[in-house]
Amino acid sequence: MTNPLAPQFTIRTETSGDIDAIHASGYGIEGLSFVGVLDGEVFAHAMLSRCFVGEAPGVCLAPCSVWPEHQRTGAGTPVIEALLAEAARSGEAFAVVLGHPEYYPRFGFTPASGFGITLHVEVPDEALMAMSLAGEVPAGALAFAPEFGV
Repeated sequence: MTNPLAPQFTIRTETSGDIDAIHASGYGIEGLSFVGVLDGEVFAHAMLSRCFVGEAPGVCLAPCSVWPEHQRTGAGTPVIEALLAEAARSGEAFAVVLGHPEYYPRFGFTPASGFGITLHVEVPDEALMAMSLAGEVPAGALAFAPEFGV
């Protein structure tokens, strides 16, 4: 399928070879993309992508997903917990997430405004959260990876 209003590109189903290209783009961080597997089938995915608060590098919990039949069962929680623990072990100073304010605090996230983090677009204060991993959470303007368009 092509779009006549844009440079010529193709939309197609993702292939296994695309994963390397996604990680090579800098969107993902090698070693910080986890899946949950049950009976040989992937049922959940969580990934950390690079972000910055001012000049300080950190990680953003995004994207993350749980297949519909496993949602609201707690199945995704250990995937995110393991991912954040690995990020701390690998020396990432802090993590941010833009998400549901009743879900992410279970992992240690609190409103980012409490750290002095700002975002150039308006979002509910309680939806933008941050947490310390292996260092301090800096104050300043948050910049997500360009692929997020935020």
